[in-house]
Amino acid sequence: MRKFTRTAVRGGALAIGAALLLVGCAAAPEAPSESADPGAEAPAVDIQPCIVSDSGGFDDRSFNQLGAEGVRAAAEGLGVEAIEVESQSESDFAPNLTSVIDQGCNMVVTVGFLLAEATSAAAEANPDINFAIIDDNSIDLPNVQPIVFDTAQAAFLAGYAAASYSETGIIATWGGIQIPPVTIFMDGFVEGAEYYNEQNDADVQILGWNAETQQGSFTGSFEAGVEAKSIAETFIGQNADVLMPVGGPIFLSAVEAIRDAGEDSGITMVGVDADLVETSPENADIFLTSVLKGMAQGTQTVVEQAAAGEFSNEPYIGTLENDGVGIAPFHEFEDAVDSELQAQLDEIRAAIIAGEIEVTSPASPQ
Repeated sequence: MRKFTRTAVRGGALAIGAALLLVGCAAAPEAPSESADPGAEAPAVDIQPCIVSDSGGFDDRSFNQLGAEGVRAAAEGLGVEAIEVESQSESDFAPNLTSVIDQGCNMVVTVGFLLAEATSAAAEANPDINFAIIDDNSIDLPNVQPIVFDTAQAAFLAGYAAASYSETGIIATWGGIQIPPVTIFMDGFVEGAEYYNEQNDADVQILGWNAETQQGSFTGSFEAGVEAKSIAETFIGQNADVLMPVGGPIFLSAVEAIRDAGEDSGITMVGVDADLVETSPENADIFLTSVLKGMAQGTQTVVEQAAAGEFSNEPYIGTLENDGVGIAPFHEFEDAVDSELQAQLDEIRAAIIAGEIEVTSPASPQ
């Protein structure tokens, strides 16, 4: 299920990699037919972009927020106003989709794997309306485009960094709900830490997720609260000093648990989806780095392509190679990490892109 090829990681004066940009590239389009006019441009279409959130809401400082930012940016460039509808629970998904369709939306973005069923039903019932769904590629319809990311690749880098930084030799990850867009982060994080152990003859332990059995710890929702904080406290009590909660706002509960542990605890966190130093700057002293998903740029691109008459149901897949995923800078921890760490990460990233290190997850997009 999981494998990676061992390759030596050398320190040295390699160029320090800048923060990976939040951008992505869809698969290359098919070559035009011989009868097509090579100079012709696809006609622009009238478009009303809309977005329906998952239950985390658009202020989750994570994937809902990033998706909305992409739709807003596209709408602004197109000179229209996006319609945004926020879901409070799964029971809102279908009614919210009906609502935006009734408002004349013809480019509908839905945020998250959990909206797949409602999105598929709405798309099948409305074949003249284009849809895009973030974090799901299970829908096979001509009017639905998946926007997906191979975040295991980037999380591999974060797992390596976490293992390198840990002073206790124990790190931990857990999720909100056990769905592929969550476990893909956890798979990569575990594999990266295991790779660190192999390359450095170390024995860093990873709590919260077994990538082989696909079993681990989950809060049961994407909401900050008692359960999310309790899991963080459990791992802190087990001496983990680098934590990676995966599930939108649940990271805020982990922040509370770290604050409660005291300023001298030395506990840090790896964020997911967005650079949490930018979206939660008041907690910048906690975030070692973040695993980035280029959802804003990816969503913006898909909406703009639809407006240009270039909608496609071909999956938009973000990878390390196209900078659709990556890791954030170390920010306040830049002087605290090993002096050779960034050079090692640059080399690992290049090896993953070249196929010399194969990072796999059952949740990786195909």
